[in-house]
Amino acid sequence: MNILVTGANGQLGNEMRLLAQGSGDKYIFTDVVDVPGVETVHLDITDREAVRKMVNDNGIDIIVNCAAYTNVDAAESNGDLAEKLNADAPENLAVVMAEREGLLLHISTDYVFGKEKYNVPCREDQKGSPTGVYGLTKLHGEEKIKASGCKYVIIRTAWLYSEFGKNFCKTMLALTSSKPEIKVVFDQAGTPTYALDLAGAICSVIDDYRQSSGNTYAKTGIYHYSNEGVCSWYDFAKMTAEFAGHTDCRILPCHSNEFPSPVVRPSYSVLDKTLIKQTFGISIPYWTDSLKTCISKIKN
Repeated sequence: MNILVTGANGQLGNEMRLLAQGSGDKYIFTDVVDVPGVETVHLDITDREAVRKMVNDNGIDIIVNCAAYTNVDAAESNGDLAEKLNADAPENLAVVMAEREGLLLHISTDYVFGKEKYNVPCREDQKGSPTGVYGLTKLHGEEKIKASGCKYVIIRTAWLYSEFGKNFCKTMLALTSSKPEIKVVFDQAGTPTYALDLAGAICSVIDDYRQSSGNTYAKTGIYHYSNEGVCSWYDFAKMTAEFAGHTDCRILPCHSNEFPSPVVRPSYSVLDKTLIKQTFGISIPYWTDSLKTCISKIKN
């Protein structure tokens, strides 16, 4: 199969690159940002005609959309740009794949939830209630994909980290190795997601789609994926430091209001993964096991 990956130089895109090395499929990795030494095809997904040409010229069967505007704070003052990248661009991909009768595999976020208070894991059919512009634009993207008529699998994820790019895990590794004391919020609960595990889940969906036939795909829909378990950002930081052997830094819990932000983040955004596990037969690692693996890779 011919597979197009957008946002290929981000965390998830780079993990997709690694897994593609052992695949018999033809992958084309695209981004608007070039990285020296990394083969990348330039593609602006906000340009529908450019997407259409790329897809048709290369006979694309599946698009994996890893591209997004993810700066949660900056989105509050850059709403138009966030909407363009998180809603309009996915619509372009969806429309083109509807024409191709192919599959769009799109990555969304736990930030589509948050305004309504709850303390049980969020299910796929739960109404979206974003607390800020980022979550709202990602929700708009989901809605536009569904309205396009294309075959789609939308995977909402949370707290993504990896050995690539900037993320909470790498930030904590740097801080706990250089600071005598740091504060980390304990009143936001969720589940970290190792990008390599998510990439593996995406490959499971691709393998399942390969076995399907006809113009419809019975497993079209929205799914949730993060690692198993629940923690706060404080717990995440504590385990990161422990696995890295950074024992000289004192990590203190604090409230979210000690770190002023233009947007209120969800206080509880644990995702219920029952549906994706049952539908695709996916086994999901516990979050500390995956964190230990990632830190080992970073240190080596």
